Amino acid sequence: MNRPCFAAPLLFSIGTSLANCALADFVEDSKASVELRNFYLNRDYRQDGAKQSRTDEWAQGFTGRLVSGYTEGTVGFGVDALGQMGLKLDSSPDRRGSGLLPVGDSGQPADSYSKLGLTAKARAGKSVLNLGTLQPTLPVVMYNDTRLLGSSFRGGLLNSQDIQNLTINAGRLTQASLRDSSSNEDVGYGAASSDHFDFAGVQYAVTPRLNLSYYSANLQDIYRQQFAGLTYRLPFGEGVALKTDLRYFDSRDEGRKLAGSIDNRNFNGMIGLEYKAHRLTTAWQYLSGNNDFPFLNGAEPYVANLVTYNLFTRAQEDSWQLRYDYDFAALGVPGLTFMTRYVDGRNVRTATVDAGREWERDTDLAYVVQDGPLKGVSVRWRNVTFRSGDGLTTDADENRLIVGYTLALW
Repeated sequence: MNRPCFAAPLLFSIGTSLANCALADFVEDSKASVELRNFYLNRDYRQDGAKQSRTDEWAQGFTGRLVSGYTEGTVGFGVDALGQMGLKLDSSPDRRGSGLLPVGDSGQPADSYSKLGLTAKARAGKSVLNLGTLQPTLPVVMYNDTRLLGSSFRGGLLNSQDIQNLTINAGRLTQASLRDSSSNEDVGYGAASSDHFDFAGVQYAVTPRLNLSYYSANLQDIYRQQFAGLTYRLPFGEGVALKTDLRYFDSRDEGRKLAGSIDNRNFNGMIGLEYKAHRLTTAWQYLSGNNDFPFLNGAEPYVANLVTYNLFTRAQEDSWQLRYDYDFAALGVPGLTFMTRYVDGRNVRTATVDAGREWERDTDLAYVVQDGPLKGVSVRWRNVTFRSGDGLTTDADENRLIVGYTLALW
């Protein structure tokens, strides 16, 4: 925010006074926090002949964020920092592979790993340009935050909201740091790497209830992708609402086709009914084309049936989901929530099957402490059952226990 700068005391020079005025908002509007995440994952592979009978790892993560304000002036400048560190609490070469810890050439999970990212930013009006480390949450690139540390990218992102009800995003990414890695690598898809990933899109609030969006993206010499989306929320009365979220992707190979043929159309959506403490959601995905749905390494696909273990994005796969959520605040236990869902995928096409089936069942129980010395501490238990008929993915029974807390430093 802009504040008037008054005359500095006579002890200081005019130059020093102006510098202090310019940096006032840079410092005063800054904020810093540390997120602590303790993550235990146990996965039992329910399949004879599996190379590894189970995955069992426990680790502690720390994510520090420093967000500066902006200097005074028509164009304000700032700097953000993201520091991440993961510590192994329990693992071994025969129990590795949870995605919590990197694994070296020896097959031994790392005792620790860390990474640091800096982001320079400039603001003019309601437009902000970020250059450096980014964690975007856009339909064509959404960073992965499902394990100990979140993934990140390097590049530039312009966000503009100068036009009322219209948000514009455009950028270029050149490198990615995966969720269980300290290093950066070229952006890519699968085993193929690219020089850069370009994207641009708009989101328009037609009304407070109806939002439309369109994005176009290009991973050089690998794939190009277009996205169109619609969200609509219709309230019926006190505590009752119907929410619709529709998404469509068109993905095709591009340039030198470094990842081979890419041919995929993905229509997916969700319809959710909210009634006081209850929420019932149904979701579906219809994929066509000869190949799987593509998305950047280090990112998550922006699809309705992205669940705990599986993506349901194989070539020509059709899948549906039924989900139920309940908030126990209605029974006098604020902070306690429950979720269960089932996803069924059919007509899976891979190199080994032509019409396979796969399904997943998830159950979540979470609690956030509401008061006392542990206020803000969250505890989440998630149980997963996955069975595969795609000829490639191993069946699994899984449990996750995640304890989290975010400490605001200032």
